[in-house]
Amino acid sequence: MKTFAQLKKNKKEDFRELRTVSVALLGDTSTQFLAQALRGAGLDAKLDLQIWEAGFDQIEQHVIDPASELYTARFDLVIIFQSTHRLLAQYDALPTMQQTTLAEARLDFIRFAEQTIAGRSDAKIIYYNYPEIDEAVFGNYANAVQRSFLFQLRKLNYELMQFASDHPRLLVCDLSSVQNRIGRERMFRASMYMSAEMVLGLEALPHVATRTVDLVGAMMGGAKKCIILDLDNTLWGGIIGDDGIENIQLGNLGIGKAFTELQRWLKKLKDRGILLAVCSKNDEAVAKSPFENHPDMVLRLDDIAVFIANWETKPDNINQIQSILDIGFDSMVFLDDSPFERAMVRESIPSLTVPDLPKDPAEYAEFLYGLNLFETVSVTGSDELRTKQYQVEATRRVLRQSYADEADFLRSLCMESVVGPFDSFNAPRVAQLSQRSNQFNLRTVRYTEADILALAISESSFTFAFGLRDRLGDHGTVATIVLKKEGTSILFIETWCMSCRVLKRSMENFTLNTIAAFARRQGFASLRGEYLPTAKNGIVADHYSRLGFEQSGGGWLLELARYEERPCHIVSLPPSSNQ
Repeated sequence: MKTFAQLKKNKKEDFRELRTVSVALLGDTSTQFLAQALRGAGLDAKLDLQIWEAGFDQIEQHVIDPASELYTARFDLVIIFQSTHRLLAQYDALPTMQQTTLAEARLDFIRFAEQTIAGRSDAKIIYYNYPEIDEAVFGNYANAVQRSFLFQLRKLNYELMQFASDHPRLLVCDLSSVQNRIGRERMFRASMYMSAEMVLGLEALPHVATRTVDLVGAMMGGAKKCIILDLDNTLWGGIIGDDGIENIQLGNLGIGKAFTELQRWLKKLKDRGILLAVCSKNDEAVAKSPFENHPDMVLRLDDIAVFIANWETKPDNINQIQSILDIGFDSMVFLDDSPFERAMVRESIPSLTVPDLPKDPAEYAEFLYGLNLFETVSVTGSDELRTKQYQVEATRRVLRQSYADEADFLRSLCMESVVGPFDSFNAPRVAQLSQRSNQFNLRTVRYTEADILALAISESSFTFAFGLRDRLGDHGTVATIVLKKEGTSILFIETWCMSCRVLKRSMENFTLNTIAAFARRQGFASLRGEYLPTAKNGIVADHYSRLGFEQSGGGWLLELARYEERPCHIVSLPPSSNQ
């Protein structure tokens, strides 16, 4: 990790393909150095954070005032930093009998701030939680005394988590965990606080900034989606081809515990929706034998979305994995114990994340925990099905090779699409699709669950969530459309995003047929589309022209009176309740 001095030296012109994010930073202590660290960490993540700092200790004033620049400047993101030190000062000022109300009083303001900002702007909110200060007034007994500061502080952090779970527009950046990892002595420097009102030490700033930027990146579609795994001395100790299955190191004895702990972590990530792939220089049958037969293996073949074991180079095999999964290299992480293999992969695929694993396997898990590679802003019930979906997709690709004609192959799949409006049931997956879809995303608008639910009841919008299933399996929700009224004759396609897993399935045609028919029934004459180019969505640059739209001003227009339904091989089940 870079130091604060190194982050300050980052310059915008040294980075390419930056995405601009406008940020309001509000703090009750000095935030100047924090802003510099955030900007530097943002550049490393290819984010150009344009940061406006509110005046010193003016959080409440800006939240309350409807004329504040917090609202008039229309920021993408609001970051709020209310420090533990100011909270301690408020606690000390309370009469003894009122100290038990500290956590609830602070939470009341957080509720008010979230509701007010959400009501006046479209900005997402990042709120820093509270690193602990133990002033040792009650010693260990503070855990049993409700009015103790430590009790109230821990209660506040817990209640903040509860609140955030019910209000997806607000995301918690976990400063408490940062302090646990780097230590109190690095998190806080008393001399800096006394002289400059800074509660974050210079050593802590890069850690705080990186954690914050991780969240911003996930909001902007930068989440990691896949881990590619080497096997020998990475997933188990020893070389399976030489040592045999009975002699590799796994289980609860010796260094085998390190590999078991790593596998448990990977299993949890898989269950959360992160894809696991194997890339090993090995004979396939030999490489698979521990997954099939070793009693101490946590991971099994069913946990692996793509399994490639041969004697080709790692970059070649990683390219094959990428072609099967059809996700960007920048969404992937490669784990390998060999410095030589890591260097070769980095040289061949620069956008792939390749951590330098410690030499000692005992440190693998703790090292990876600290990298926070798999930040997310949403989790859905369908995430745990993702590995199975990709395994089935690999079967589809093999099946496709047996058909000479594309249309015959598509008909053979017997595809069905369930089309419906946004609602509380599909909101998590629809929000996640908007956050993660980078390639097939015409305008790259990101939504939280709260945004989706607001759109669902909007009188000026029409919403569509498209599911897709076929005889081999269920893709889940694969496409979303948001239509906005422009007068009485035009519907503007504010959002059209789709999972790349269903490209070349005629889903684009089916989607357009659906919204065109809906627009006609509602009495609209035209659909208007817009393509906003990014570094990742070039595959849809000609999307509207291919679908028969004509250029109009800076966008694309489809006259519905002349529209003829496009060919597709998908049946709608049931009809959209929008209709």
